[in-house]
Amino acid sequence: MRHFRQLTPQRRNGLFHQEPAEFTSDSPAGTLSVALGATLYSPATRPSLAADVLKQTARGVVSMVLCLEDSIADGEVSQAEDNLVRQLRELADRAQEDELPLLFVRVRESGQITELVRRLGGAARLLSGFVLPKFTEDRSVPFMEALTEAEAACGRRLFAMPVLESPELLHRETRTEALTGIARTLDKYRERVLALRLGVTDFCAAYGLRRTPEMTAYDVQIVASVIADVVNVLGRADGSGFTVTGPVWEYFRPQERMFKPQLRQSPFLSGQAEDVRAALIEHDLDGLLREIELDRANGLLGKTCIHPSHVTLVHALSVVSHEEFCDATDVLRPERGGGGVMRSAYTNKMNEVKPHRAWAERTLLRGKVFGVAREGVSFVELLAAGVK
Repeated sequence: MRHFRQLTPQRRNGLFHQEPAEFTSDSPAGTLSVALGATLYSPATRPSLAADVLKQTARGVVSMVLCLEDSIADGEVSQAEDNLVRQLRELADRAQEDELPLLFVRVRESGQITELVRRLGGAARLLSGFVLPKFTEDRSVPFMEALTEAEAACGRRLFAMPVLESPELLHRETRTEALTGIARTLDKYRERVLALRLGVTDFCAAYGLRRTPEMTAYDVQIVASVIADVVNVLGRADGSGFTVTGPVWEYFRPQERMFKPQLRQSPFLSGQAEDVRAALIEHDLDGLLREIELDRANGLLGKTCIHPSHVTLVHALSVVSHEEFCDATDVLRPERGGGGVMRSAYTNKMNEVKPHRAWAERTLLRGKVFGVAREGVSFVELLAAGVK
């Protein structure tokens, strides 16, 4: 697997100063947690689920969640489980593991983990793990024990991606205790936790709120305060933290193409950046663009996605710019180990070695996975290249 693998080698070479590196489901957890990128969710009830996975893989998706929880009705669970097992078995017959994205199943209860792995048999080799809903200290033990049992049964590493979405996290009077309990659990099972996901829709639901396409999660102050506290406790850069992924963006227009054909097919000329911005606004995606930028500024990486049109946007904005790469490289030069301050290579900012070290390390890891753009290559060009 690699990001932007849907592009030809020649096209990648023209866009990247440092091309995205290849990785596999057996790569180190630190690499995979960054590589998740835009994690595309799909209801497990879809009759063409196996074909959908292959289709989205060809479009550049590298992580998917097949959902048995909130995306399906309570009365559909048994049918969805049957369909999931059938579709994953079909997928195992049609493709090799290294041809597929990282696949996770979002369950409702811990017992589903062991039962699904048992029913899947050899097809369980396609799974990278499970998404654990409404994760709290009290609910965590059955989930993590089931994951350990399933891992032993199928003989491969299985990761957990807990979803932080319970009211205890939202309510001010219980938040500190809830976060402290979750931190204890995550530390105990650290080697099994790939990333933490945020259930912002559930947070909004607790107060009867829903953000509009013009608003980001950070404009809803109750939600923004939870995100800040989750990152504060669970996303620290001192080695104790975890990757925290960005919340879902709810809006899309499935009946329309995101860009005009000539924009996708033509080289970039003057004025086309404005065309891209207009297309994003028209399709209610300008808010998503701003939210992705705010995710990064607030310590989040990657994003939950419910529509394929969101994936390219997330990945294009995850590429490290040439300027960021130069700054990070300068900060981490061995001769800078003693600290100090310097003018950036682009002569537009101060790079201070000690305060910027953790940022630089994270930036170079992101650059390894998503690539580093060539000097002068913009987000617009990366976005257009990724649209098929």
